Amino acid sequence: MTNLTAKDIDVLSHVLTGEEMACKKARVYAHTLTDAALAAEMERIATAHEQRFAALYNMLGGKK
Repeated sequence: MTNLTAKDIDVLSHVLTGEEMACKKARVYAHTLTDAALAAEMERIATAHEQRFAALYNMLGGKK
């Protein structure tokens, strides 16, 4: 992996925050929805955000 600049780290940090919030919101929706199919889709979306968060976090070397 190449060295990240301060700007790269700043951008990744902001994207991490967005992914974290999207994951949390999707999980809340998944637990709130009464339609089982929609709830399952929200859980799938939350998992996708969680995976992107983990990948971005690893790009930062596990340091936020």
